[in-house]
Amino acid sequence: MSDQRHAVQVIRTGPGTFEAVNERGARMSMGSGDSADFTPVELLLAAAAGCAGIDVDLITARRAEPEEFSMQASGEKVHDEEGSHLTDVRVAFTVRFPSDEGGDEARQRLPRAIEQSRDRLCTVSRTIALPTSVTMLDATT
Repeated sequence: MSDQRHAVQVIRTGPGTFEAVNERGARMSMGSGDSADFTPVELLLAAAAGCAGIDVDLITARRAEPEEFSMQASGEKVHDEEGSHLTDVRVAFTVRFPSDEGGDEARQRLPRAIEQSRDRLCTVSRTIALPTSVTMLDATT
């Protein structure tokens, strides 16, 4: 069952460099790691952290606006019999709320919000965790 289809266009801008363009017109450069541009693997990690962060923020900020909110995403890139892939993907949250009743409620909700994002809400981490087909084809006419 498909709720909605998402798409981005990726255009080569030079040797080993590309630009992703979404349907709303936002652009992001990426490359092979030879420049300051994000690599595709870094973008995958950023997507996992960003997706989870949005979920957790929506749940906890109802109680209190965070004073600090950041995530560190990491993974181990391996090359084995299954090809190149990441293992041990981790998203570590650092979140600080005010020392008041709302902050106490937000702190109390934080662990459950992280679990809900990981186990059910975050499309990116769920896609990484579940078997997902990827079809690549030559669409040149």
